[in-house]
Amino acid sequence: MDNEKISGLGLEHVMNTYARLPFALVKGKESFVWDADGREYLDMTSGIAVNNIGHCHPKVVEAVCGQASILLHCSNLYWIEPQVRLAKLLTDNSCGEKVFFCNSGAEANEGAVKLARKWSYNKFGPGRYEIITTYNSFHGRTLGALAATGQEKYQKGFEPLPAGFTYVPYNDLAALKEAVTSKTCAVLLEPVQGEGGVYAASQEYLKGVRALCDEKDLLLLLDEVQTGLGRTGTLFAYEHYGIEPDVFTLAKGLGGGVPIGAMIGKGEAAETFKPGDHASTFGGNPLAASAAIAACSVILDEKLPQQAEEKGRYIKERFFRMQKKYSIIQEIRGLGLLVGVELAADAQPLVEKCLEQGLLLNSVQHKVLRLAPPLNISYESLDRGMEIIENALAELW
Repeated sequence: MDNEKISGLGLEHVMNTYARLPFALVKGKESFVWDADGREYLDMTSGIAVNNIGHCHPKVVEAVCGQASILLHCSNLYWIEPQVRLAKLLTDNSCGEKVFFCNSGAEANEGAVKLARKWSYNKFGPGRYEIITTYNSFHGRTLGALAATGQEKYQKGFEPLPAGFTYVPYNDLAALKEAVTSKTCAVLLEPVQGEGGVYAASQEYLKGVRALCDEKDLLLLLDEVQTGLGRTGTLFAYEHYGIEPDVFTLAKGLGGGVPIGAMIGKGEAAETFKPGDHASTFGGNPLAASAAIAACSVILDEKLPQQAEEKGRYIKERFFRMQKKYSIIQEIRGLGLLVGVELAADAQPLVEKCLEQGLLLNSVQHKVLRLAPPLNISYESLDRGMEIIENALAELW
C-alpha cells in the first residue's frame, strides 16, 4: 500500500488519538526511515527517544528472530531466563538491586507510585500516601500517571483523577520543602523534563531533593523513561548529579524499539512488593527481554553514553553559532543527545519546513524544538540534519 491508501484506512479504522502526518513509515535502518512511497527521512527524534541505537539494529533483530523461534511468551508464574539475565544486566550497571518489568513508561511509573504507597503503608501505616511531582512534568497517559503529570492540558476531560498528588515548580527546592506534609511518602521527578520543554534539574536542586528525602524519610522516585540508557551522556541521568534514587523507571530506549518498561529499586524499596501486590501479564516476556538485552549490550559495548555526550555538545555548538545569526533562537539547553532549542515563535513551522527537506523533528511546549537522535548517529548525518535546520531557519526568519 502507498501513503494515501494507508492514511485512508487509518482514518477510517484507527481511533483519532494522534494528529498524524499523511504518510506511513514502513522501513528503518540506522538513523533513517522510509515512507510507503519510498521517500527517505533522517530521523532526529528516534521515535521519541526510543531508537537509541538506531532503527533495526542487527543485534536486536538477531535477538528477536532467535527468541521468536524458541519461546514467544511465558507466564510470570515461572522464571524466564531472558528476564532474569536482563534484570542482572540492569542492576549490575546501576544503583538498583531488583527490577519489576512491564510494557511501557506509564506502567513503570504506575508501578513506582504503587510501590511508594505500599512502602509507606508497611512502614508508617495508612494516611501517608501523597506524592509530590512538578508542574510541566510528564509521566504517562494512564489515570495514575496522568494524575502525577503536572500539566492540566493532558488532564482536562478525564476528571476525577486519582487523588494523592501535589505539584510544585521544577528546580525550586524551597517550594518542594514547603509542600512536604505528614501525608507525603515520596517525590517523583524527571532528571530532565522532556515534554515540559527540555529543562534539566540543577545540581543544587537534585542533590537538595535527595537530602530532603533522606531527612523526611521519603522515597525519591526518578522517571528516567526518556533520559535513561545513555540519552543524556551517562547511562542513567542521575549519575550526572552524584546521587542515587530509591526507585527509577525505564522504557523507551530499553528494548531497542520493542515495547518494554522497567521499575528498578534499591534498599527497602526493592523489597516492598510481595506476591499479589503487583503484576503484568506480558512484563519481561522472553521476546521483549531478549531484545532489551541486545539493545543494552550495544549501548554498553559501543560506549554510546560517551558518544551522546560528545555529539550533544557538537549539536549545541552548532546551534550557538546559529543563534548569533538568527535572533529567533532564544535558548539552547539539555543534556547529552536530549537537546531543546527554544524559539521566540511557534516551533511547528520550523518542524514542518524541515520535514519538507526530509528531516524528522518534533516540538514541545509550542516554542521548543526537541532533538533526540540515535546515540550512534554519524557525524555526517548530524551535519546533514543541522544544515537542513539552518536552511529552514534562514527561509522562515
